[in-house]
Amino acid sequence: MTLLCSVHSVTSQGIVKGKVSDQFGSLPGAKVVLEGFGISTTTDVHGDYILKVNNGNYTLVAGFIMYNPVSKEIQVQSGDTLQVDFVLTTGFSMDQPTTLGSRAKPSSLLKTTVPVDVISAQGVSNSSQIELSHILHYLIPSFHSTYQTISDGTDHIDPATLRGLGPDQVLVLVNGKRRHNSSLLNVNGTIGKGTVGTDFNAIPIASIERIEILRDGATSQYGSDAIAGVINIVLKKQTDVIDVDNRIGVTTDGDGVNTYSSVNFGLKVGEKGYINVTAEYRDRKATNRAGNYTGTVYTDDREEDQDLIIKNNFFGETGYTDKRVMEIGNAATQNLAVSFNGEIEMSEKANFYLLGGRNYREGKSAGFYRFPKEQEKVVSELFPNGFSPQILTDIQDDFVIAGIRGTKNNWNLDFSHGIGINGLDYTVNNSNNASLGIASPRTFYAGGFKYRQSTTNLDLSRSFDWLKGVNVAFGAELRVENYQIIAGEEASYIDGGETYIDTSGVERKRIAGAQVFPGIHPDNELNRFRTNSSGYIDLEANVSEKLLLKGAVRYNSYNDFGGHTIWKLSGRYRINKFTSVRTGLSTGFRAPSLHQVFFQNISTQFVNGQSIQVGTFNNESAVTQEAFQTGPLKPEASNHFSAGISGKLNNKLAYSFDYYLINIEDRIVLSSRLSEGYEDILAPFQVGAAQFFTNAIDSRTTGLDASLVYKTSIGEGDVNAVLGANLTRTKVRGRIQAPPSLIGMEEGLFNREEVARIESSQPNYKITSVMSYELGKYRFQLMNTLFGKVTYLHPEDGDPDNWVLNEFTGNVESRDQTFAPKLVTDAAITYHINSQIRCMIGGNNIFDVYPDRNKHSVNSNDGNFIYSRRVQQFGVNGANYYFRLLLRL
Repeated sequence: MTLLCSVHSVTSQGIVKGKVSDQFGSLPGAKVVLEGFGISTTTDVHGDYILKVNNGNYTLVAGFIMYNPVSKEIQVQSGDTLQVDFVLTTGFSMDQPTTLGSRAKPSSLLKTTVPVDVISAQGVSNSSQIELSHILHYLIPSFHSTYQTISDGTDHIDPATLRGLGPDQVLVLVNGKRRHNSSLLNVNGTIGKGTVGTDFNAIPIASIERIEILRDGATSQYGSDAIAGVINIVLKKQTDVIDVDNRIGVTTDGDGVNTYSSVNFGLKVGEKGYINVTAEYRDRKATNRAGNYTGTVYTDDREEDQDLIIKNNFFGETGYTDKRVMEIGNAATQNLAVSFNGEIEMSEKANFYLLGGRNYREGKSAGFYRFPKEQEKVVSELFPNGFSPQILTDIQDDFVIAGIRGTKNNWNLDFSHGIGINGLDYTVNNSNNASLGIASPRTFYAGGFKYRQSTTNLDLSRSFDWLKGVNVAFGAELRVENYQIIAGEEASYIDGGETYIDTSGVERKRIAGAQVFPGIHPDNELNRFRTNSSGYIDLEANVSEKLLLKGAVRYNSYNDFGGHTIWKLSGRYRINKFTSVRTGLSTGFRAPSLHQVFFQNISTQFVNGQSIQVGTFNNESAVTQEAFQTGPLKPEASNHFSAGISGKLNNKLAYSFDYYLINIEDRIVLSSRLSEGYEDILAPFQVGAAQFFTNAIDSRTTGLDASLVYKTSIGEGDVNAVLGANLTRTKVRGRIQAPPSLIGMEEGLFNREEVARIESSQPNYKITSVMSYELGKYRFQLMNTLFGKVTYLHPEDGDPDNWVLNEFTGNVESRDQTFAPKLVTDAAITYHINSQIRCMIGGNNIFDVYPDRNKHSVNSNDGNFIYSRRVQQFGVNGANYYFRLLLRL
């Protein structure tokens, strides 16, 4: 009987096969589904598919990310072989279903209560950038991330922000799971000073299927950090092709050579399982936009100094071209990355999933030149002409997440556990510890940092047929964090006691520690843990066909900060099929990072051209508790309001406009450098200034996000145009909140430079446009990005009495400067040789646009800095051109 049933089943089946393509040819990895039957397959490398189905009438649907799905009615009879081909056309991102911001079934932007941007795999692939942070910088108007320079480890891990807030106020997910932060705390004078962010560039771009950006506060849904929004990176699942990508590029100055290679492939596991693997290599050479040095080298007597420069061939010995003595631009980095994403079927109602990866990066950057005249810093017997010290970093980033998802009694279950680790080690090269004299090494291991995050999640959800549909979700999270500071070798920090005789004949001590980055002292070594548990309830109710209401409540409990309850209410009303409005009101929360609580170290910082040893002291230290009387850090609290509208017109134009208001109380900042009046307290620590973390400010951020997408046909080709804009304004509200010892000295605690770093160091607006024309085998792309103004304020120049001589003009002037808006243009041409090979040639910043030059001579630091290093719009690399070859095997 069993045999007869099997024979009958086979003979009552037919075969459906065909090809899925677009205007360029086959679409490997497209999904073909028998609607309503749970039967599906994906196309192979040639775009072909095949299905075996029983007799009957079916609706067959073909789809691909960022393409409009196409459905066809078919009738299958025994022994039939049907040929059903599909030609897909590109669609709107707002039509793509997304899970971000909702625990219910994925839905499009027109159906959600929050604004979500979607960048497809094609969007990532068509980008001219090779690092994830820069792809987002040029595609998402509210996202900001640029190369930093002369800022220690921040040269090698780019800070990234959303909506003008800090790097630690945006939450990053991978496949919907929380990603760990970097071990690096930004303590130099860059965007994101005093914050810890996620290393976006540790994620290989070849592994990405799509990126979802939730532009709304979401801490009640996803936990601490999601104040500015959430970025979810969805990894590839495809199993049908091998994608190989090779690129090489160079700037028009002949430096900054970029080399990129990646391979992505997938394999089927069983009938419904898969494993997708990515390997990626990036090599980025340094760029140098330093100016010619105009200061003295051997002595402050210029006539004598000039004779010595000529005699010793100084500029021929620095290792730089012309009269440069520094390397100012993007640092050199080399990246090796692997990642994987897989899932297997355990039963009809349960799957096991596993994802993870490793990224290893080596970085190399230079610091300020140490001149022979600086006897307190330079051992002349080792470096008779001074030296250009180098900071070498070894950064390793690992993560793995495993989980089970399935259904039980109509409830959707998802249980997962993930571990993420980021470690950074510093090596100082071509330097000396002047206090050791001629016994000093020239290379030092200076110590490092490590951050580890272990996260366990349990999420449950279920839809009910109440009203027009109700979804109930609840869950819990347990997170354990570990932060370590690792001491350097003894020679990197020790005070060897060597002295020198200054020009006045006075014996003075030489500076202890490796120049450019003094090694971490064992007294600052630590290993700290923290636990956080939280639970949430999330409800969504379709009150009517047009009205959707959502509510979420979350309780967080930290072992060091206690408990906090946050909530969110939001709604969406569909005016018609193609137009919807939305609004939201919520509270938010961000706990101080372990880095902010425990970081302590001494670093060399340059202020007005002079180096100073600056101690960053944590809230456990005697300096902060006794001298400055700071209390323990408190969590940041926020409240949010948003309102927006989205819609489509004639299936050619899609639009989205969103207003947002974000108030943050007790914002955690790194104080200004405090020195005057505290010399005796700081002397035992061998530092000239101190800084520490404190809840010093409240801020208000308001802004507008806008997006227009237009699609049409011109002649035999297709035009796609995307225009996006972000206008944002952040202001510090009220007075600076000072500890008791600094009442009346609030401006010294958080000076005007630091206030400006919060308010105006990021562009006040950014407008992006991407236009493409696809004709036959060609694709032409033109991108324009307009960066708004940024402003640098000198900490002392609020008082005109502190203004100094500007040698460029001969006048006494303020060192403040506003840098004008700039337009950067990228262009590319792609040619599809066939369905398996395409090549691309293009240029970034093709008109060689640079930021405004420093207008005050003091800000140029004796000619070194042509451009500001304190505020950045888009970097200082200028134009670069590249060639790219892509293979699909």
